[in-house]
Amino acid sequence: MRASPRISRRTLLQASIGLAGALTLKPWIGWAAFDAEFPDAAHLGRVCWGPTDVKTKPDDTSQTVSTLYEDAVVACLREVVGSALPYRRSRRWIETPEGYIWSPVIQPVKNVPNPETANWAEINLAGGRWVEVTVPWVNVQLANSSPVSYWLRYRQEHELPWRLYYSQLLWVDQIKMNENGQVLLRVNEKYGNPGDVFWAPAEAFRPVLEDELTPIHPDVEGKRIVVDLTTQTLTCFEGDEEVYYCRVSTGNNVYGVSSDKYLTPLGNFPIWGKYVSTHMAGGTAVAGWDLPGVGWVSLFFQNGQAVHSTFWHNNFGEEMSNGCVNASPEDARWVFRWSQPQVGYSPGMTTVQGYSGTTMISIIEA
Repeated sequence: MRASPRISRRTLLQASIGLAGALTLKPWIGWAAFDAEFPDAAHLGRVCWGPTDVKTKPDDTSQTVSTLYEDAVVACLREVVGSALPYRRSRRWIETPEGYIWSPVIQPVKNVPNPETANWAEINLAGGRWVEVTVPWVNVQLANSSPVSYWLRYRQEHELPWRLYYSQLLWVDQIKMNENGQVLLRVNEKYGNPGDVFWAPAEAFRPVLEDELTPIHPDVEGKRIVVDLTTQTLTCFEGDEEVYYCRVSTGNNVYGVSSDKYLTPLGNFPIWGKYVSTHMAGGTAVAGWDLPGVGWVSLFFQNGQAVHSTFWHNNFGEEMSNGCVNASPEDARWVFRWSQPQVGYSPGMTTVQGYSGTTMISIIEA
């Protein structure tokens, strides 16, 4: 894997292929056709590893109530501490109305559709605009004749629908209305795209505003980031003052590929590039990953390792990546805005050479 323009690096798309009843690929269906499938609750979670069991207690040895498959969406009542799964560290569980699910397999999501009264047609799309998925998942239709990306071909081979997921960041450059009067956006990947373009219902996205990229504390000097591989944490410092702290997931040989290039490197590195969003892919057909719309990417190593947003797991605090530093969307965005170099809305990326004007990342083992 090599760094962009087709940035390489990321954990799996080879997630479980079990979707209850293995959905058959169909022509794209409208948003309203599946809106009712999402529970009516303030806090939702999407199963991002499947199948996974719902338990009577926050303990893997307790009775199984039911089994959920990838992309099932559940109401989340609260997070509790229970027992860890075998060979895992996290003791976090999500309580649902039906029972308990191990938290790392549940992506926290919301269902916030943006109605057409948002007047998408009045939004200036000249040159394109960044958008974020604001629903648990949305079916999309391929605009090109056949899929190019591995993740699309993989899902097609296994008769799984083409979907984008909550918090993914994409680039929109066209808008139209279908025969049913539904507003559609042409969704693209501005960076790293191997050639796929989609049409998707506008309700599933919100425009990312320019002030959301406004730098945090831009005039402060001496910024540095410390990533501790032992505790799986990231800490931001301004001088000696700690200003931000979060759990992360760093590199681990989790897919059986025997190579140090899948481990997060130890040492001190400058942030040399940033992307609001990019496509990330690498590895092999057996132990590879191919992920579109990865947001808030801050590159720090020559092979493409970066701090970036993660939508395919919620296991922060345990090694999960192939060398990068996985963070929640909120944490990755804060690091992106706070660290140097700064990035403008358009083109939404930057690269620098040398150490001047960059934030240093120290990867340590405590």
